[in-house]
Amino acid sequence: MEEPKTLDILKVAILLERRGKAFYKKVSQQTDNEDVKNIFEIMANEEDEHIKFLTEQYLNYSKNQSFKPLKLTQPEENTATAILCEKIKNNISAASYEAAAIASAIDMENKAIAVYTEQADQATDIEEKNFYKWLAKWEKGHHKLLFDLEQELIEKVWEDQNFWPF
Repeated sequence: MEEPKTLDILKVAILLERRGKAFYKKVSQQTDNEDVKNIFEIMANEEDEHIKFLTEQYLNYSKNQSFKPLKLTQPEENTATAILCEKIKNNISAASYEAAAIASAIDMENKAIAVYTEQADQATDIEEKNFYKWLAKWEKGHHKLLFDLEQELIEKVWEDQNFWPF
């Protein structure tokens, strides 16, 4: 990819991650639910990791006009996060502030996935392509966790209110 466009894309990606981190931090500070607080703190910390990787690539690309090969490992699904999600389902309402935050977070993750997937598809440099694929995969993990949680909350409301048509 051409240098100015690549640097601009990295700037946008860093901004997306910073916004995500700020959002997740704010939710963790504003919720009274400890389980929600923990989930969003984990998410904020992971966004911090993304910022670190993106910044490192930005600096390297600015200096060398190439992507630095990084030894990136995909985070494994966190058992503690899965347990917290189960507790959250039992402790929050689908119409609560926390549920609205989860829905907003899903939208943010969708945007990040779209940006990273598009960049991976357009990249001609293999290191750049791999880097964006890695970021998209990580964001897809966030999305799945949040989406599954939201679906469980919706189903809980349906059950509680006897909305099921059968």
